[in-house]
Amino acid sequence: MGAAMRRIHVGNALSAFGLGFTVPYLYVYVAQVRGLGSVTAGLVLAVFAVAALIVLPFAGRAIVRRGPLPVLLVALVTAALGALSLGLSASAGTVLLSAAALGAGQAVMQPALATMIVDCSTTETRSRAFAMQFFLQNLGLGVGGLIGGHLVDTTSASSFTLLFALEAAMFLVLVAVMATVRVPRAPRVEEAPGQTGGGSWKQLLGNRAMVQLCVLGFVLFFACYGQFESGLSAYGVEAAGITTSALGTALAANTLMIVVAQFAVLRFVERRKRSRVIAAVGLIWAVAWAVAGYAGLGHGSQTMATAAFISTYALFGLGEAMLSPTLAPLVADLAPTGLAGQYNSAFALVKQLALAIGPAVGGPLGASLHAPYIVAFLLFSLGITVLAVRLGRQLTDVQNQPSLARSRVVTQGGAPADAAVVAEA
Repeated sequence: MGAAMRRIHVGNALSAFGLGFTVPYLYVYVAQVRGLGSVTAGLVLAVFAVAALIVLPFAGRAIVRRGPLPVLLVALVTAALGALSLGLSASAGTVLLSAAALGAGQAVMQPALATMIVDCSTTETRSRAFAMQFFLQNLGLGVGGLIGGHLVDTTSASSFTLLFALEAAMFLVLVAVMATVRVPRAPRVEEAPGQTGGGSWKQLLGNRAMVQLCVLGFVLFFACYGQFESGLSAYGVEAAGITTSALGTALAANTLMIVVAQFAVLRFVERRKRSRVIAAVGLIWAVAWAVAGYAGLGHGSQTMATAAFISTYALFGLGEAMLSPTLAPLVADLAPTGLAGQYNSAFALVKQLALAIGPAVGGPLGASLHAPYIVAFLLFSLGITVLAVRLGRQLTDVQNQPSLARSRVVTQGGAPADAAVVAEA
């Protein structure tokens, strides 16, 4: 890694560390500590999603025009102000406004940092760079949540003010770190069918591969991340009798699997077609939902049900570790030169939409309709496999398997260049 990439990874770790302080305790803070009730707390969580959906369409254009670094710095300052204000707010109005600022800043950070990683990497090193980003994000969230859990006191509002102040400080430290980054311009893969050089949303929607990837991404985030803290946890408590401590253990198993497996699976993923890797994730997640079905619908002991439920979260973590060096680099390789910011923002928008809809659908379903819930999301996982296979038909050889660029020169049609020369002779 060069100096710029090292600073970017430090930035990712710091931002995740700061978020880990407050994210697990936001609902308790608003509803109980500030005494604003569950309705206001629910609105705060909704405001995060709404703010992201509003700013992301504009973030992509800003990144293309101004570059990712200035946009990132503005997003960090906005998030820091939102976090500090949230820690000092005592009324519903100020809490919602603060949450909007924090949510907007967090949302814009994602495509800005992703674009900086694209600009500081090559096609050959991009998968490893995004794997490192995902690893550090999960490590930062886990460590931040662990420390925050020891600092927080539900009987003292000042302890939460301290947490939000620490989060704001992390964002400001990140401003200082990222201000020293010098982002080079990196080459990109540009042979995808239907790609054009324009930067409008209409032209982006004309890229069939990108549209299919966005549809696939929506199903991925809806069927996995959108269920972690809503539908799947509600199903575990109501159907499988999982205790809150066991639920915490399951979440820890998910993070541990990512941290342990990330670089173990990286070499395997780098040598396979991306579409097949995503298809395999769909099958792994289908197994995870089947195991969750056994936990809540089977007739085993409570110990077996708890073990099965924890295994479900671990299997999801394995799939996440396989996706991190696959999805984000693929978005970058589909983007025409100079438009990585817009493509990253579009994919982040799809992710936020899935994360907003997923809990709203999965929560009530997982809590009351246990068997339909498991069957529906098992089918969604199998749908991921089908969509991934279809996506592979829209990708060039190098986009689908970047390792080919290191082993041979590939023509646009996918044949080795030396073979083409022989054919012409």
